[in-house]
Amino acid sequence: MTTILYFVVMAAVMICLSKILPGFQLSGAWNGWGPALIASIVLAVVNTIVKPILFVITLPFTILTLGLFLFVLNMICLWLTSVLVPGFRVSGFLTTLLASLVLAVVSMIWKSMTSGRD
Repeated sequence: MTTILYFVVMAAVMICLSKILPGFQLSGAWNGWGPALIASIVLAVVNTIVKPILFVITLPFTILTLGLFLFVLNMICLWLTSVLVPGFRVSGFLTTLLASLVLAVVSMIWKSMTSGRD
């Protein structure tokens, strides 16, 4: 149940971001809820499969930038999600950066609140 609720929370954050950030767009079923739910699931899959591979490949850049390159990896994962999910678009460097930061912070808060409940 916690996992399903996590995806709903992330979808709600995506809907809020679409109202605030001009380059973050959700369109489709249920006023964007459909693409937002699908995007939150696809983003979790991308973060699970693609992000570790990119992390290993870009490890020298991550060490050289003292970990700041991880923000770029988050942006790449969010962009890849927008390519894969119809009705979900993220355009612009600053929009992608801000959206990935907000989603990462919300995810971190969620995981700290629900750790030990599963």
